[in-house]
Amino acid sequence: MRPDDRVRLQHMVEAAESIATFVAGRTRGDLDTDRMLLFAVVRAIEIIGEAASQISDETRSRAEDVPWRAMVGMRNRIVHAYFDIDADIVWKTAVEEVPGLLPRLRELLEQAKKGGTS
Repeated sequence: MRPDDRVRLQHMVEAAESIATFVAGRTRGDLDTDRMLLFAVVRAIEIIGEAASQISDETRSRAEDVPWRAMVGMRNRIVHAYFDIDADIVWKTAVEEVPGLLPRLRELLEQAKKGGTS
């Protein structure tokens, strides 16, 4: 795995872990009443998507189970339509999608640290 991919995976893991921390003990309604929470979760989702967009085709092909395209698409939607962010989608991403993705990202990061390629 390329060294840049390792760095990007590290960013993705850190952002996903941050999301878990941000939403712990929170409810969907908190996104409507706590702008800082909404901004923090959205920013972490952006980071995941931006890092995913920079992952090499080589690594993507070796981890086809990771929704690379969806992560990049979510990032693009947030960045380019920041004025029309759907808090329901942000919440679902934060509490359903990201927790399911985090173990796989950690696995890929560990492989990268060991110099693995699968």
